[in-house]
Amino acid sequence: MDFAFDARTIELRDALLDFMDGHVYPAEATFAEQLAGLPDRWAWDSAPVLTELRAEARKRGLWNLFLPGDHGAGLTNLQYAPLAEITGRSIHLAPPALNCAAPDTGNMEVLAQFGSEAQQKEWLEPLLDGEIRSSFAMTEPDVASSDATNIATRIERDGDEYVVNGRKWWITGAMNPNAKIFIVMGKTDPDAARHQQQSMILVPRDTPGVHVERAMHVMGYDDHEHGGHAELSFTDVRVPAANLIAGEGDGFGIAQARLGPGRIHHCMRSIGIAERAVELMCARAEERVAFGKALSEQGVIRDWIAESRVRIEQLRLLVLKTAWLMDTVGNKGAHSEIQAIKIATPATVQWILDKAIQVHGAGGLSQDFPLANAYAGIRTLRFADGPDEVHKNALARTELRRQAGARNG
Repeated sequence: MDFAFDARTIELRDALLDFMDGHVYPAEATFAEQLAGLPDRWAWDSAPVLTELRAEARKRGLWNLFLPGDHGAGLTNLQYAPLAEITGRSIHLAPPALNCAAPDTGNMEVLAQFGSEAQQKEWLEPLLDGEIRSSFAMTEPDVASSDATNIATRIERDGDEYVVNGRKWWITGAMNPNAKIFIVMGKTDPDAARHQQQSMILVPRDTPGVHVERAMHVMGYDDHEHGGHAELSFTDVRVPAANLIAGEGDGFGIAQARLGPGRIHHCMRSIGIAERAVELMCARAEERVAFGKALSEQGVIRDWIAESRVRIEQLRLLVLKTAWLMDTVGNKGAHSEIQAIKIATPATVQWILDKAIQVHGAGGLSQDFPLANAYAGIRTLRFADGPDEVHKNALARTELRRQAGARNG
């Protein structure tokens, strides 16, 4: 394994760092002000400063960096990792400025890999151009969605159409009126084999029967900077049969293909969140005095800072190893490592954010610093793309098999 940056990564990294320093960080306060003044607070991508940032990013060649192949920048996971980490330092602004924000990234990957030519023309191209947003509608309120085979939404064939009925919640970005297309997962054949019952279908937002029930709050935050999370209902929603992605029964496999890259992208960006938290923690510790000396001179604070650095470096190495494996042996070959980073990242970054909040005192809980908001967001990663317990169970099962094989070798 060689994690040294190649020439292209160095070039893009330098360009991105310059873009962050010269444009993104100075725009953070403006973005917040413009969001507050929007006629529709959920339409975050309508903020004028974001339009300006996107134009500048495209001019600098910092656009669709996440997407391999002909549709995107053609980067490997290992090349993209340090770039995604940098964008995580301004998690609400930098990823969308580069058109590298979830859930659009995963939806573009699905359409690029599994979409028909007509589907790519109608939906992938405007997503690649940043003209529209999208959502991925998988999780449901009435079943334990940590087991995706429980999905109860029905997708039933009726002539040249499919009829969709069901409820979804925690659908990221769906409050944004510019989320013009939903990728909906549901059951086409409840009697098929367990992992062949599900399918995915494209449902335009304005289709009759699609209803946004409410916005979902995350630990008090509505996350309007990303278009919010929504509860949706689908009542006798009719869409053309051509809107089915791939074939009937392919939904579970598509979901797994989508979630692998999505998981590592979350982890890459989360390292950037942790780095900025340490930066803020150190600055606060240097400037605040308690009991006659700077916080930075207090032993417990130094312990937190040192431990944070160690944990970030450990996590980064595991994420880079996973990216390297995904590039060299494929997502299936890197399955255990993808599970490992999904387990390790939220817990590690949550711990660092907790210490950074503590160093900031009550201010760390306030809107004056990004730490509390970041903490709420990181806590969701222990559920998003599968809860900790599911990944731990699967990883332990794999390890038990491996150890048994070694003993019986």
